[in-house]
Amino acid sequence: MMTPRTDSTRIVAAAAAFLVTLATAVPLAALTEEVQITLPVRARLDLSGHSSIALAPCIMVSREREGNVTGSDVDIQGDFERYLRKLLRRETDLRMVQVGPLDYPTHDLERLGQDRDFWRALGERTQADLILSCSLDFDVLARSGYRNESYTSPVDGQTHQRQTLVEKAGFEYDIVLRVYDGRSGELLVADNFKDFQESNPDSEEPLAGMFENLYAVEDRIAGIFSQGKIEASRVLFLDLAATEGAP
Repeated sequence: MMTPRTDSTRIVAAAAAFLVTLATAVPLAALTEEVQITLPVRARLDLSGHSSIALAPCIMVSREREGNVTGSDVDIQGDFERYLRKLLRRETDLRMVQVGPLDYPTHDLERLGQDRDFWRALGERTQADLILSCSLDFDVLARSGYRNESYTSPVDGQTHQRQTLVEKAGFEYDIVLRVYDGRSGELLVADNFKDFQESNPDSEEPLAGMFENLYAVEDRIAGIFSQGKIEASRVLFLDLAATEGAP
């Protein structure tokens, strides 16, 4: 039979154990620190043993041809190819090989991607280790949406929230990139990139600067050929003994 003295002793012991647990848990929670670190991301394509790349003429499959855009004198195909060459020179040490005019056996991207004989023949002609092919589909369009903004009422002087209609004009991209082995014609990497870039409403040329600020797409394209970086957060548990003597 449990006596009142025994019962009270157990209550005191349980309370003491709780206090000990609380005392040890608080310092542990206080001795953690969240830090930002940079982690490397491996390139999708192993460039070992490859020293050259040929950029095949880009296939335009645009829904909104550049010739149909009023007031446009921009060579979109040429601009995009120059953009890719600039990106490759910056991100890799590959030697750029000129391809020249090229007659594709088909403009069906799926069939063309499976035509190993065509890409192997192009590799033999250019003597390039790798072949980069691209297709570009784009629209010139306007987007609209609502955003919240603060304003001060002239009636009561209070700050309120309201929704404002925002309209943006820009370019919607649909880019397909494929990399082939110049020796075998084998497809090594294939990817599809989509993005929207707002245009400059004050520009006299509606298509000027289409490929100047494609940061999101640019990182993904570069990631095919070169090592990238990502930011991540980690929680560090600090050494209590090492911090006791710290000022």
